[in-house]
Amino acid sequence: MTERTIETTVTFKHPFTLAALDGPQPAGTYTLETTEEEIPDVSFAAFRRTETLLRLPAVTRPGGASQVIPVDPAELTAALTADRRL
Repeated sequence: MTERTIETTVTFKHPFTLAALDGPQPAGTYTLETTEEEIPDVSFAAFRRTETLLRLPAVTRPGGASQVIPVDPAELTAALTADRRL
């Protein structure tokens, strides 16, 4: 089965939090990695998301170590929508 990873960025204008995070994160631009697998036996190229990871830069982590955490795409979308409304 073919798998692909797409790297994008998301930007928060305000501090935000998600269930997978230890606490609020500062406003800024974060790297998002989405892994998808190809759906077999269809007449066109189609993929389904299997994992979404948010990269927290070293500057936001105690001790200066970067961290990658799995996030719920729906929760991330809701947090970005709420951030735009503020």
